[in-house]
Amino acid sequence: MSDARKTWKSQQVLHLKVLLAILAVLWLCTLFGYLFPSVDLTQYGILPRQASGLWGILVAPFIHADWAHLAANTLPFLILGWLTMLRGMRVFVIVAVLATLVCGLGVWALGDWGASDVHAHIGASGVIFGLFGYLLLRAYFERSLGALLVACGVGFFYGGLTWGFLPLEKDVSWLGHVFGFAGGVLAAWALSPSEKQSRRESALGGTVSRGNAPSDAPKDRVSKDIAAPAD
Repeated sequence: MSDARKTWKSQQVLHLKVLLAILAVLWLCTLFGYLFPSVDLTQYGILPRQASGLWGILVAPFIHADWAHLAANTLPFLILGWLTMLRGMRVFVIVAVLATLVCGLGVWALGDWGASDVHAHIGASGVIFGLFGYLLLRAYFERSLGALLVACGVGFFYGGLTWGFLPLEKDVSWLGHVFGFAGGVLAAWALSPSEKQSRRESALGGTVSRGNAPSDAPKDRVSKDIAAPAD
């Protein structure tokens, strides 16, 4: 076995371990709520337009209503997360963080708008929809065969997620799905080769305009950098 193949296999093992570790935390949180029912973990979810609910933006993805809710999120997170990690751990972190923040802020600002009362929004579906959006739209921004094949596969097996954009069920945070997806699209755009090249060229142009770049600096140096029903 070549060194390159060994390195690739070790990376995939590491990615799987990271994803399983994250899932372990989610399952432990749900187990804690099951063993200590007097502790209402949903109070730490996202509470729209309440200052105390801002903490939920970071905490809500780890909290689930019950075992069925968690089980529905587990496999999609594992598969879409692993597909995202094929582009590296850094890419996965960026997509997950952007999806979490965009989803959380969107739900906090607009969740339960016009309702007589607000309720806590919980679950990892916002992150899952972010991974889903990244993998689909990466093909558009990147225009590569590999990205297109992954997008087609994700669309075929997980296209049903798009029903989650509609307010069809009372207790489903459809707005979280929409904003989570938007976070993934934002990540796909920000991580696209053309956008990274544009930022790189802008940075080099600014450096040259200040007269700080050495005369023999290379002018073409561009750094280049790929994931089921939820809530």
